[in-house]
Amino acid sequence: MENSFFLQAIIYLAAAVICVPIAKKIGLSSILGYLFSGIIIGPFVMGFIGSEGQDLMHFAEFGVVMMLFLIGLELDPYKFWKMRRFILGMGSLQVGITSLVLFICSCIIFDWNWQTSLTISLALSLSSTAIVLQTLKEKGMLQTSVGRSSFAVLLFQDIAVIPILALIPLLASSSNIIPDEDLHHSLISNLDGWLQTLIVTGVIGAIYFGGKYIIVPLLHIIAKTRLQELFTASALLLVLGVSYLMQIVGLSPALGAFMAGVVLANSEFRHELEGDIAPFKGLFLGLFFIGVGASINFRLIIDNPAFILIFGFILTMIKFFVFLGIGKLYNKKIDQNFIFSIGLSQAGEFGFVIMSFSMQLNIIPNMLANQIMAIIAISMIATPFLLLINERLIDPYFGIKEKESNTYDEINENNEVIIAGFGNFGSTIGRLLKTNKIPATILDLDSDRVDSLRKMGFKVYYGDATRLELLKAAGCENAKLFIAAIDNPTVNLIVIEMLKKHFPHLKILARARNRNDAFEIIDMGIENIYRENLYSAVHLGIDALVYLGHRRYSATRQGQRFIKYDEDAIFRLAKKRHDKKAFMISAMEEIEMQEQLFKSDLLNPMGPDDHAWDSENLKKDTST
Repeated sequence: MENSFFLQAIIYLAAAVICVPIAKKIGLSSILGYLFSGIIIGPFVMGFIGSEGQDLMHFAEFGVVMMLFLIGLELDPYKFWKMRRFILGMGSLQVGITSLVLFICSCIIFDWNWQTSLTISLALSLSSTAIVLQTLKEKGMLQTSVGRSSFAVLLFQDIAVIPILALIPLLASSSNIIPDEDLHHSLISNLDGWLQTLIVTGVIGAIYFGGKYIIVPLLHIIAKTRLQELFTASALLLVLGVSYLMQIVGLSPALGAFMAGVVLANSEFRHELEGDIAPFKGLFLGLFFIGVGASINFRLIIDNPAFILIFGFILTMIKFFVFLGIGKLYNKKIDQNFIFSIGLSQAGEFGFVIMSFSMQLNIIPNMLANQIMAIIAISMIATPFLLLINERLIDPYFGIKEKESNTYDEINENNEVIIAGFGNFGSTIGRLLKTNKIPATILDLDSDRVDSLRKMGFKVYYGDATRLELLKAAGCENAKLFIAAIDNPTVNLIVIEMLKKHFPHLKILARARNRNDAFEIIDMGIENIYRENLYSAVHLGIDALVYLGHRRYSATRQGQRFIKYDEDAIFRLAKKRHDKKAFMISAMEEIEMQEQLFKSDLLNPMGPDDHAWDSENLKKDTST
């Protein structure tokens, strides 16, 4: 019974369901919840899963595999070329400097041979794509300067894994380490180093040309069947097939998935593949973090705590100062630079891959490789804590110092309109108001975006709209209108709550990403809610009706009626959203009522007095 698949699945999922909400409740990231759940059910605490969590890690590697596939899909050549300065510049500097410093320290301090030192240095120079991107996503920072720079560095690191894994077999030929017969060997592990490198290069080339000339035409054939489940199965087969091909030659399955994603990035199936793979990625990625927590060998740490903890501390500090210097070189503000440097200061999941590959090739002793993997896991667990410490203890002081030195934060105007959040959504509102000669006080927390917008002629102030003193300085006590347009829905809700409490007279127009966000805002008593996906969708629907033969006036009027009805319906549905059964019944009734109203509207005759911008066509129709 202990080996039952269902029992193991229940243990993994139950641990996640219990630990992740607790972590979120006390203000930690979901990643920490997954990591702690892995530690708790791991072999060194409750012992619910296998030795060092290896069974789970093999299963959970699919999360990293699918994440790398999706990253590859997003690697549009135009986007890559546009970000080349950051990807090639920041990425190459970080990997090169970090590897060099670690290599020198390893050779001098630990007296390891140069093959071992170089392999470990390259492995530890890479950061965790899974942890960094997930953390930035939870904090709503993916589209900020920190998010873009982090993505650029991580993208370079993911690409750099290809030459690193191709280089490692060459190191094996000159290594004097005694082979370990118990290690698993790949199909090419017994070949000469130069031949292994040639085979690796050939496999990578085969993935590229096979994807372009075999996979894409095959997906065309499958798409013609119009069976969604078959296309999903094909997407999973593609990812797993390429990953297995890489594995049998001793390379990382995640690397193969990344290569497959890059090949398909410009295909017409890109978005369909993203939609099919994304749900699996989220589930398996959570299992991967559980596996990281379970794989920490506490026995190794207890046997030699000084080496592992001191090495982990030194690794984090080296990477932190390297990233800090690079951020300074690229003119990052001090608060942004701290988040950037701390967020990427850990080792990454590819470190596990490189260590395992190196053990297969007998470059690194088994004991040392396991110690390095323990250091990697500990550094990954430490990152969310370090970011929390920065957010609570460091950023308030450094951030405030920077803000005080920024003359833009001295708000010296008292406008009737205040806009919080000046990303794509907020800037559209700001431009519309500006063209109509309506001044607005604009607040945004992305310091780089503030500087860019100032150069474009917008008077934007750097500041956190969740701070009461900033809202007072912006003139909320005398303003008439506040537009809450912040990208992060959670932060937007915090701002609205503060405004309702301290400035009840202020009229609030609130942005909502979707219906669920709108329900949260309705609960706060806000009546003016603007869902960003509603109006663009209706506008597209109007154009579709016109394309299918409807008159522009009729289609536009139907679109406006749809918006009006949907805006009214959402307030009625909000009252029942906590009762799932009642909500579903009410939603079906609303849809049916809406269809009846539109049907009766279409049957009503329109006369020449029913004016619109194309009323001349209407008059012609009635006169003939």
